[in-house]
Amino acid sequence: MNDENNYKNNPLHGVSLKTLLNEMVEHYGFEILFAYLNINCFKTNPSIDSSVKFLKKTDWAREKVEAFYLYQFKSLPRASAEQFELPPRDRIVPQGQMPGEPAELSLEDAERLREKRAQKTAARSQNTGYRSSAGTSFNSPRGSGYSDNRASDSADPWAKWRK
Repeated sequence: MNDENNYKNNPLHGVSLKTLLNEMVEHYGFEILFAYLNINCFKTNPSIDSSVKFLKKTDWAREKVEAFYLYQFKSLPRASAEQFELPPRDRIVPQGQMPGEPAELSLEDAERLREKRAQKTAARSQNTGYRSSAGTSFNSPRGSGYSDNRASDSADPWAKWRK
């Protein structure tokens, strides 16, 4: 099989961002999209046009929405590690994998997922001790070596140049 046929098997092939958003908003609504994706264009003044405008300008958000479309809305199996590194539109979907029914999502499940992510983030930040205690902070005074280099009895810093 050539790559063109593999790309045609991707559910994103030939689907515009606006069509993709229309399908997901009709099925889930903006509230659930915000709960799962945590992208503010689905929370503050949500509309299809404003969301499309934001997603066209912001690559990371568009890729997040497209991945959600593939793996939640179209219920495709997770991609392999090397395919997962690629943007969703560039991923090759094997010929045997066909899109399924959209996953049933609820706000309660989204809240549990958000709590789980917060716990992982907290655990990750506790494990990064080298960052939190490394070096000096911006508000701490300079070390004792700095003050030892200066002459403590000279009150006039320009004294040796005024001779």
